[in-house]
Amino acid sequence: MSDRTLPPEALDEWARAASETLGLSPDDVPVTLILDLARDVAHGVARPAAPLTAFLAGLAAGRAGGSPDDIAQAVADVTELAHAWRSRTGGEPA
Repeated sequence: MSDRTLPPEALDEWARAASETLGLSPDDVPVTLILDLARDVAHGVARPAAPLTAFLAGLAAGRAGGSPDDIAQAVADVTELAHAWRSRTGGEPA
C-alpha cells in the first residue's frame, strides 16, 4: 500500500481528528458525499479541481447556514456542473 493511500479506518480516524481540530462534530461531516464530489470533479473536470471544489462547496454551505441540507445542496449543485462540464468543454477532463 502506498503511503498516500489510507485504509477506510484510517480515513475515518483522520476525518474525526480533523473535525475535532476545526471544532466540528464528526457527525456533521458527510465523508462519503464529499469523496463522491471529489471523484466526480476529478473525472469530469480535472484532478486539481477536486480539492478546490470541495472547499468551494464547504464555503457555500457554511455561508448558507451549514446545515446538512445546505451541504447536500452545495454538493448537488457543483456535482451537476461537473457532470455537464465535459460536454460543455467539448472533450476529456484536463
